[in-house]
Amino acid sequence: MNRFNLKVFKRLWGLIKPYWVSNEKWGAIAILVLLLLLTLAYTFISVSITRFQGDIISALTKLDRERFMHTIRLFLGVLVFYVPVSASSQYLQYRLSNYWRKWMTNDFINRYLGDRSFYQLGNDPELDNPDQRIAEDIKSFTEESLNFFLVIFNSIFKVVGFTALIWNIPPTVTVFEFPKPINIFGLSIAKIAPSILVIFLIGYLTIGTLLTIFVFGRKLVEINYEQLRKEANFRFGLVRIRENAESIAFYRGETRESRNLGQLFQSVFENYNSLIFWQNLLLGLFTAAYDNIPIILPAIVVAPSILSGEIEVGKIREAQIAFIQFFFAINIIVSRFQYWTAFIAGIDRLYFLKEYLDNVGQQKVRKMPTINTIKRNKIALDRVTLQTPNYQRTLVKDLSFDLPAGKGLLITGASGCGKSSVLRAIAGLWNSGSGAIYRPDLSQMLFLPQKPYMIMGTLYNQLIYPHSDLDIDRHQLDEALKKVNLADLAERSGGYAVARNWDEILSLGEQQRLAFARILINKPRYVVLDEATSALDIDNEASLYQYLLENNTTFISVGHRPSLIKYHDWLLDIQPGEKWKLQAAKL
Repeated sequence: MNRFNLKVFKRLWGLIKPYWVSNEKWGAIAILVLLLLLTLAYTFISVSITRFQGDIISALTKLDRERFMHTIRLFLGVLVFYVPVSASSQYLQYRLSNYWRKWMTNDFINRYLGDRSFYQLGNDPELDNPDQRIAEDIKSFTEESLNFFLVIFNSIFKVVGFTALIWNIPPTVTVFEFPKPINIFGLSIAKIAPSILVIFLIGYLTIGTLLTIFVFGRKLVEINYEQLRKEANFRFGLVRIRENAESIAFYRGETRESRNLGQLFQSVFENYNSLIFWQNLLLGLFTAAYDNIPIILPAIVVAPSILSGEIEVGKIREAQIAFIQFFFAINIIVSRFQYWTAFIAGIDRLYFLKEYLDNVGQQKVRKMPTINTIKRNKIALDRVTLQTPNYQRTLVKDLSFDLPAGKGLLITGASGCGKSSVLRAIAGLWNSGSGAIYRPDLSQMLFLPQKPYMIMGTLYNQLIYPHSDLDIDRHQLDEALKKVNLADLAERSGGYAVARNWDEILSLGEQQRLAFARILINKPRYVVLDEATSALDIDNEASLYQYLLENNTTFISVGHRPSLIKYHDWLLDIQPGEKWKLQAAKL
């Protein structure tokens, strides 16, 4: 999954392509072209500044005041352009990456929530922490991939510019006496020095790059991939404690949770130790030596020509700067290798999430038998054999029933026999098995779980959920809350437009009643209740079910209380051994 190989470029393109062919492509391409022009201008300015530094030293060694002042004026003039070019380039780069991140994040969120992929992801242990992949990995990917692209082009421009500068270091005429010029095979060292520098540098870089990729590459990619995963697991452990604080406090589970977090962080700690050993020590030792050897080389190669009088003293400084710029332009793999390995690990995490959301990761599952869901204005099951998503256990076999409109069905049975799983199959969350399910469009149905989902938002948002906007006046909201015995909720919570942490300020019974108020607001024709009144007293439960009966609502309930039977017309008992029994409800 996380090997350092050529597949990474295919995965990189698979992540890049959607944005650059989207409706935003022309604006993005315009900014990218401007960035490349600024990069080209930056390279030209850098070459000019390098030449000026050499001229300044040469002017000083010759005591040439006029040449010195002229070079200083040129240097300051170029600096006027250098500052805005550099700042504008940085600004446009981060602005483009931010727009890209916005588009990519929205795209992933839409596909993550589309077709209930977020629910299916819970059954795939390989795709851990999709929240981190969307929130953090996308941000790193857009910044680093754009930076990678610009660094490559910047390096190409620098290689061309500084190669020309090195190759054109000219001999100079002087009036002083110098030793006899040095010749090699009849050629002046001043003429062949540039070619020696360039040829040596290309060979030096080739060897260094190959050593870095094959010695450090695969190991660092693996360690970085694991670091991202382990950091996400540790953060998820902290989030779970925050979300389940009350339950943990009741159980006095602080010691157990502390031990669990300690184990998660120990895994982070040990993997990070491995990372810094390979990245900061071993790779650091190699790059420290590798990066500094070229600094002295230009002086060694050019010095004989200076001593012989063929080249000005300032040219050695010019050659050093040009050579180092040339070196680091080509040396981007070695010099930035620790960033590339982390970048590649992030590419893998995003690519496999994208692959899953594109349904490529579910091809194996599609070959297995699935339950056929057919849209009808009724709820019925025809010889449904229901299995767990991994097909390792059959919950019920050949289950059939046909629930007439306006009637109620109560599903009972021992814990773990598959009662709630039947509801999941009706909702389309599970389709492992065979047979057919007839149900209306999900927009006509409302599902109420035992633990209601309290969204982040206002009381108005809670009542109209899952809709985001409904034409409901305050009187209708008041009436709904009154019928579920929460008449004072709006007043004590600050009104319908105030956002609260509803999980904390409402008891489970209040949450269940508030969820029932959603039925009164949304008025679905079909309702599915999974122990949705388990935390209510008998009177509140009775008033809520009475509403369903009075409004001719078709509903299916899962529950254990005998008091529920009288509100239903049919009783489905899920029994051990994949068996079931359907009968008329009787007290």
